[in-house]
Amino acid sequence: MNIGRIFLWALVVFALSYSYYYFQIKDIEIAKEPREKEDLVEEITEVAEQLLFGINVDSLEVIEGVVERNQTLSSILSPLNVSFQTIDLIAKKSKEVFDVRRIGFNKKYTVLTPKDTLQPQYFIYEPNPMEYVVFKLDQDEEIEIYKENKPLEINKREVGGVISKSLYVNMVELGLSPDLIDLFADLYGWTVDFQRLQKGDKFKVIFNEQLIDGQVVGIESIEAAYFEHMGDGTHAIPFVQNGELSFFDEEGESLKKAFLRDPLKFTRISSRYNLNRFHPVQKRYKPHLGTDYAAPTGTEIRSVGDGTIVEARYTAGNGNYVKIRHNGTYTTQYLHMSKFGKGVKAGTRVKQGQVIGYVGSTGLATGPHLCFRFWKHGKQVDWLKEKIPPAEPIEKENQEEFERKLNEIRQTLAAIPYSEPVELLTSN
Repeated sequence: MNIGRIFLWALVVFALSYSYYYFQIKDIEIAKEPREKEDLVEEITEVAEQLLFGINVDSLEVIEGVVERNQTLSSILSPLNVSFQTIDLIAKKSKEVFDVRRIGFNKKYTVLTPKDTLQPQYFIYEPNPMEYVVFKLDQDEEIEIYKENKPLEINKREVGGVISKSLYVNMVELGLSPDLIDLFADLYGWTVDFQRLQKGDKFKVIFNEQLIDGQVVGIESIEAAYFEHMGDGTHAIPFVQNGELSFFDEEGESLKKAFLRDPLKFTRISSRYNLNRFHPVQKRYKPHLGTDYAAPTGTEIRSVGDGTIVEARYTAGNGNYVKIRHNGTYTTQYLHMSKFGKGVKAGTRVKQGQVIGYVGSTGLATGPHLCFRFWKHGKQVDWLKEKIPPAEPIEKENQEEFERKLNEIRQTLAAIPYSEPVELLTSN
């Protein structure tokens, strides 16, 4: 009896164990089947191409160089197994895209050559930091030439500083570019006399700079600014009115005038309007009815306002000069140029800020400078003492929106700290 029971229980235990094992195996097989199918699926991984000037260079050898003095396209490419026939074809075909005769000293170039041959496939020349010209030299295809712009990055910066030397020197010490300094000086040209700054004057500026390959290549715009001279501060607030962007002070008065403050970018005045000046060449006292700006030969000269050129010629006293009538009231004249700007001749319309010539020492001049003369109602007057009419102020219907923007920008500027000057120097 006991043996029978034991045998029976043994059968039950065996049956239960077998059933559990059987269904466990089935579950494993069922669960395993999808995984086996997944294992059969191939994973496709895309390998990123290595691009240079928009060209896949994975299978190309990259040779970089800089144009040496007196080097030409021919002297660069012929040692790289490019035939003179091909170089001649490049020169002829590239005229509409880039004149190869303008390849300049110290400019960068790149040659791309297949690793299994000594024959260059691409020649890339960089005429400036923002552009590059691609010459496709593939012998099996027609020569292709095209120009492209490098990717441009915009970086917003906020900088504040204290004058210890000069606006130019202190801004450069803070890493600001001459382009920004010129824009800042033009912005405040009629508000601040930059020839008479004091130690301790302060400035703040918010601006967007343009970068290529991490290097600053230009300034896109100034967004807002502040300048404090002898404790008296002026904000520059950008505001669009009647479809035009202009800068206004806290009172809604325009900082823009009918004329630029200076015909040269940020420079120094070497001689002012003087009715009894001793002439350095003629060695006698005579009126000096202009304002002299000292600058190196070749410095760009700008028209201070819109107008029409009435004279562009040479005389023994004035040298190369340009005279511009701006309206029925004002006329300006620019003397001693080394040469005229492109397209400058009598009858030509010019815009404010347009380059009309270059600083020189032609005529009666002891050295390179610009003598700038200013007429009002046909009479020469002291340019630096003239009250030039401003542009229109903020209109009443725009006052509320302007106040909102003014408060917003004032808070932003107030949060910008002043960087300490590198060293304390005596004032000018």
